[in-house]
Amino acid sequence: MAIKQFELVLSGGEMITPRVRELVFDPPSGDDFKFVAGQFVTLHLEHPEKLLRRSYSIATIPNGDPSIRVAVAEVEGGRATGILFTLQPGESVHASGPFGRFVLRDDNQPRYLLVATGTGVTPYRAFLPELERRLSEHSCTVELLLGVRRREELLYVDDFLTMTKKFPDTFRFHVAYSRKLPEDAQPWEHKGYVQSLLADLEADAMQDIAYLCGNPEMIDEAATYFASLEFPVANVRREKYISSN
Repeated sequence: MAIKQFELVLSGGEMITPRVRELVFDPPSGDDFKFVAGQFVTLHLEHPEKLLRRSYSIATIPNGDPSIRVAVAEVEGGRATGILFTLQPGESVHASGPFGRFVLRDDNQPRYLLVATGTGVTPYRAFLPELERRLSEHSCTVELLLGVRRREELLYVDDFLTMTKKFPDTFRFHVAYSRKLPEDAQPWEHKGYVQSLLADLEADAMQDIAYLCGNPEMIDEAATYFASLEFPVANVRREKYISSN
């Protein structure tokens, strides 16, 4: 897939959590923008100090939605988020992509373990149509684990809960709150860090494939855990999100 450079025009933006703004860009003019679920785009942002480059996973569900959606987490004092949080509809940014190999491969594994923190869950949202196809056509299961600080910081939760209703026996959604467990917590909500939920899954190196996306510390701890279970290196796929101002 050829890497392209293009202008993206913002068509809308909204806060989807107290600290995350979803940006919705029109597709590049003159050509269809094609990406593989799990890939990212790089935004090139003009700043008085220097040109900033920031990469964001594409959150668009590839089901006919032509827009390019990204979820931007606020960084206190951040130069890039200062630009992106004030970007208005009709304004544009230069971009390039798509990039990345954090995509669903033809593994035909019996179980997928999708682990994320914060905005690291965005590629899993893009995975949903392909996961739905695999769940419908193959004998497999999906465990999606998301770690955030509090319930109000959950991203795209309705999309994942819809999948649990479609596939109640084979798609399971788990959330870990590192700060506070709500008093009305549901069975899928837990207290702690997301990697603390892994032991309950009884991961099997011969049956499972793990995808890890988000905070580098979580990814390193989870990767160490899977290594202790003798997972093949190829069956633990990682995408680290590193905050930058």
